[in-house]
Amino acid sequence: MSTALRVGWIGTGVMGAPMAGHLLAAGHPVTAYNRSKDKTDKLVAAGASYAPTPAEVAKNSDVIFTIVGFPSDVRETYLGKTGICSVLQKGQIVVDMTTSQPSLAKEIAAAAAEKGAVSLDAPVSGGQAGAEGAKLTIMVGGDAGAYEKVLPMFQKLGKSVTRLGEAGSGQHCKLVNQILIAGHMLALAESLTYAKNCGIDPTTALNAVSAGAAGSWALSNLGPRILKDDYAAGFYVDHFVKDLGIALDEAKEMKLSLPMVALAEQMYIALQAQGHGRLGTQAITKVYESIRKPSC
Repeated sequence: MSTALRVGWIGTGVMGAPMAGHLLAAGHPVTAYNRSKDKTDKLVAAGASYAPTPAEVAKNSDVIFTIVGFPSDVRETYLGKTGICSVLQKGQIVVDMTTSQPSLAKEIAAAAAEKGAVSLDAPVSGGQAGAEGAKLTIMVGGDAGAYEKVLPMFQKLGKSVTRLGEAGSGQHCKLVNQILIAGHMLALAESLTYAKNCGIDPTTALNAVSAGAAGSWALSNLGPRILKDDYAAGFYVDHFVKDLGIALDEAKEMKLSLPMVALAEQMYIALQAQGHGRLGTQAITKVYESIRKPSC
């Protein structure tokens, strides 16, 4: 009989499905749920069980992971009528890996504690490729003992796992990450827009500057895709707009001014308005193309 912790997995999209698959392959019994049931089919075919509600997932799990779309989805998944917290039992652990609001992470932690359970907030960075390759960066907030218990599972999902502190601190760290990405993406889009219009070969220029102080992950990994007009999503524009909005809301609460984040949010909202919300974040170059003054 297996002694591996039973895993519940809620949210089997482009990132959640491969992440759950890694834990299933590691020997954990997995019970999965997704609002679109067909997105659990591959996991079920590989040996997972399907449950019709988040509550049913929780009833059959020791540790319940969630990675859904927006804070409203997180709230419904945990605190809704058929949500996880409606059936939580003493000793269970819930782990929200969605990028969401620090205040909501604290609310979920309090609701779990009322049932004798423990909550961790553990958002990730690395996108679809990181999820598929088990190379995610995982930022964790919550109880230290629960973290140590779940750490071996985190290590099946990512290459870097860090606990930042109590509930909500993982979400705050993810917002630090998203603020940095916002600056990188605008710089990448502007630099490649310039390179494509100044008369030099943009691919050669990209290779030249990648070797110097301007080099970055975004330049090396997303730059070539932009030059090939490859805008397939590793991370959706819609989700990035959500993240930037959360960062600005948190900054407002702390009376902080983050003008670069505000500009990035407006640029990405413009990209959404062009109908590109389901493209990858590298599609921001399309906004720059649309505002370029035509040659006379």
